[in-house]
Amino acid sequence: MTAPGPSPAPVDVCLLLEGTYPYTPGGVSSWVHDLVGGLAPLTFHVVSLLPGTTVPARNYTLPANIAGLSHVFVRSLPEGPRRIRHADRLFAALAEPMARIQEDGGLRDIAAVSLALEPHRRRIGSRMLLNSRPAWDLLHSMYHAAYASNSFLDYFWAWRCLQEGLFSVMLAPLPPARVYHTVSTGFAGLLAARARIETGRPALVTEHGIYTNERRVEIAMANWLHEAPPDGTDPGTRSGSLADFWIRTFVSYSRACYEACDPIVTLFEGNQRLQAEDGAPPGRLRVIPNGVDVSRYADLAAARRPHPPTIALIGRIVPIKDIKTFLHACARLRKSVPGLRAWLLGSESEDPDYAAECRDMVRHLGLEDTVTFHGQVRLDDHLAEIDVLVLTSISEAQPLAILEAGAAGIPIVATDVGSCRDLILGHRSESPALGPGGTVTRLADPAATARGAERLLTDPAWRDACSLAIRRRVGLHYDQRAIERRYRDLYAELIARPSQPGVPDPEEAR
Repeated sequence: MTAPGPSPAPVDVCLLLEGTYPYTPGGVSSWVHDLVGGLAPLTFHVVSLLPGTTVPARNYTLPANIAGLSHVFVRSLPEGPRRIRHADRLFAALAEPMARIQEDGGLRDIAAVSLALEPHRRRIGSRMLLNSRPAWDLLHSMYHAAYASNSFLDYFWAWRCLQEGLFSVMLAPLPPARVYHTVSTGFAGLLAARARIETGRPALVTEHGIYTNERRVEIAMANWLHEAPPDGTDPGTRSGSLADFWIRTFVSYSRACYEACDPIVTLFEGNQRLQAEDGAPPGRLRVIPNGVDVSRYADLAAARRPHPPTIALIGRIVPIKDIKTFLHACARLRKSVPGLRAWLLGSESEDPDYAAECRDMVRHLGLEDTVTFHGQVRLDDHLAEIDVLVLTSISEAQPLAILEAGAAGIPIVATDVGSCRDLILGHRSESPALGPGGTVTRLADPAATARGAERLLTDPAWRDACSLAIRRRVGLHYDQRAIERRYRDLYAELIARPSQPGVPDPEEAR
């Protein structure tokens, strides 16, 4: 047998990313790429958690200070052997923490799962953890303990999906690092919690959107999860719905992540209440906003050239961006703004069916001469011809598109989600008050969206005032260089901490 080689030297920061960089463009991926590139000579290793079994094409060229890139295929376990020694002990150790995770779990339960799996980590897989008789007995007991009023078949598939994700993360290799940084809770946050327990090195989380809220939206839209229990169910049975099962499990993962991480960072104060509701210790909460290269976008503002009146939505063509409200607003707006151009700047590949519906709507509304789908673009090539940025999203955190357009002096019309109100109208503590940088609307309100864009396109004094306000606000509060300094200082603080293996006590930070 060949002796194992030396362990690789630890990088400064291991980034744990679920379904984003370097494969998915925009949003969080752009944030990661800019942050890493601006923090040389710190070294990074990126762990990308992916849903399938193949690695997609990259959308980014990795900066030189990324020393490694590895993958965890969530919900894709190796088969492993059919039998292992002491399988009964393993499942006895897994039973209580896994039952608590599906109800109201946290870091101590994740630590218990990690400890139980540790002796088997190099060889165990789906044959034992999902397809064995002990696994069946565990599934059966968890079903009857809390979800027996639901279809067993539906619970069976939900259980397998969630547990395969859990086990995939708990068995994945952990690159050595001085700091582990996750950019969400969920499965990436679960990996951060495991890293904190097993290595003793500090972990932190930076949340853009709140993962559990996004899962709640998805689950609310999955009608089959809300079907009534079958007739004949014992009314005295304590049993939740399958929607509860999914939500409570993801809340348990988030709580474990929060209990493992110090600090817990988000982009704006509005997210902190939601984090606290999901178990984040208040004493660990911090705000570090997004940032953009202000000087770069200021140069673009100076390069504006003559063009027809133009509005643009920058974002993926997916339901959460509510492209259809944007299109209905365009149908109203073109009646009052002759020669209107409306651009959609974003990829159509994530949800092709929805993109096809949007193209059909353009034809149905007779907008073929008004609306253009440009796909994924280099934003710099288009900003000089955009008069108003429009966002009709039903969920956002702190949209980079608003910061990028704002730095270029482009006023905004956006829905009242995430931090859009603070970005456009100013935080309540803003001093001096800079004035509005555009208009904030209700969700799914094409008429209000059209009115906001119309005023900016037809009232030059109003547009100039909004342009100046949004440009100043971004320059004062969201400059990328200042944000990079804050992360550089934060990483230095965490790298200097001594290792502390074991489970941290969240009560110490409350």
